[in-house]
Parts: sequence; C-alpha cells; structure tokens
Amino acid sequence: MTPTAPADAPENPSASLASSIGHIAATLTAEHFPTGDHAALRRQSPGTPPGLAFYRFAFKHLPPNWEAQRDAWMTLVSGIALMCPKPHRPDRAVGLALAEVGYSEKRLERLLASEGETLHTLLLRAVRFLAAKNASCNWVQFARLLLSTDEEKREAARLTIARFYYRNQDN
Repeated sequence: MTPTAPADAPENPSASLASSIGHIAATLTAEHFPTGDHAALRRQSPGTPPGLAFYRFAFKHLPPNWEAQRDAWMTLVSGIALMCPKPHRPDRAVGLALAEVGYSEKRLERLLASEGETLHTLLLRAVRFLAAKNASCNWVQFARLLLSTDEEKREAARLTIARFYYRNQDN
C-alpha cells in the first residue's frame, strides 16, 4: 500500500511540518520505495537542478506549497535519504545527536551561522557525519532551520540545536 501525502496544512503549522517530515521519512524507508530513486535523492547537492527522481517524489509526497522553497525541500529529502534506514527519531534532538557522535563545535558554529546554499551544504555534511555514525535525529528541527523565512523562527531553530548540543556535549 502506498502512503498518501499529508493532508493540506492543518491549523497548527508545527504539527503540519512534523506530519510532513514523518511522511517523508516513512516513504523513503518503505520497503517498496524504488532503490534507483532513493540513490538519486541521496546524490542531490545544493546549487544543482533537481532530477526527475526529486520531482517524482515531490509531487507525490511533499506539501502543496513546496515549490516556493524548492532548494530547502531538496536538501531535506536528500538528507533524510542519506540517513536511511532510520533517519527520523522525533524523540532525539539534533543537537543531542550531534554532541553524542562527536560533531565538532567549530563545525556546529559554521552550520548555525550559515545561510542560503552554504547552509544547505553544511547541513548535508552534518547529516553525512550523523549517517556515518548510524545516528538518527528529529528532522523537524533541521526542517525549521531550512524552511523558516522569519528570522526570529530561524534563530529559535538555531537556539534549539545549540541548546541540546551544549547540554550534552560532555556526556
């Protein structure tokens, strides 16, 4: 049975984003998901045009307004695909996961200070680091960092990641 795309945005945008991320992760980890498409989604890189695998995935599984932030959604889908088979863990903060796998403070600083294409590139590097350590995290936090157009919300996303990183860095 093919998973259905998330319903149109409910009143709570945070719940809608969590639902979308959960749906994306479930779809990419599903046994029936085509391996060729999965590989193509993993190979996407910021600053390059999307391939047909992304468009095929996007029109079936992303929220209706995804086109307004195509590059951010490409990074999200690519990152989740990179971390398969267990990419999304809602109970595991991004900062906690990064601290536990020994992600350096300098790299975190560059990631959280970056914008635009640089943010997308550095986020995918952090994802590759997590994937190499078989770690998973709450992708909603990465999504907020990439998708927030409001500076206060983007800063709140940075603060959340940093908070969990520093609270768990020495553990």
